[in-house]
Amino acid sequence: MLLAFDTSSAAVTVALADPVSGEILASSTTVDALRHGELLAPAIASALSAAGCTPRDLTRIAVGVGPGPFTGLRVGLVTARTMADVLGIEVAGVCSLDILARQSSLALPVAVATDARRKEIYWALYDGPAADGSRRRLEGPAVDKPADVAQVLSGLPVIGRGAVLYADALQAEASDLEYPSAEVLAAGVATGTLEVVAPEPLYLRRPDVTMSGGPKSVLPK
Repeated sequence: MLLAFDTSSAAVTVALADPVSGEILASSTTVDALRHGELLAPAIASALSAAGCTPRDLTRIAVGVGPGPFTGLRVGLVTARTMADVLGIEVAGVCSLDILARQSSLALPVAVATDARRKEIYWALYDGPAADGSRRRLEGPAVDKPADVAQVLSGLPVIGRGAVLYADALQAEASDLEYPSAEVLAAGVATGTLEVVAPEPLYLRRPDVTMSGGPKSVLPK
């Protein structure tokens, strides 16, 4: 079985799928930006139970690697790598913006813009879909103020939470696709229509909290 989840946004999304066909056996999505650590493990357990599986039935894990805020990404990546290490299975990372682009049914090039907080967006540009539904990333991922990239995204359908929050600045119509879907992640990895990368977090900028550099000297220089 293929277990897929993404915690790069305000949503905690989990899916269990057939590892070859990508058929979804169980899934759930909960939007709560402050409870990734509380929600992910129960959601995984619930998906396994609904499909009549145990962790030992898993053969592969797929996880969204961001870009996204530090805390949410850390929860997902640590969970994926810990489970994979215990079970002795592979972890496939996928750019979370790629997941959102793959969710679009539009037969056009699209832009993806998600909430990066600090009044910024994570964004990327994608080509129109190939015959198998995959999309080629043309530019990004990057992080910028919406107004700074409005001209770059101009004329394209914009998908993601960033398009909802900053529709005016982006001069874009808000999309009804706001968050990455674990169902799309699972199906894309199973069928090879999403590019797989190393399961390393894609932060694009430093976290808000950093390690202390140690006590400062009080001696005169």
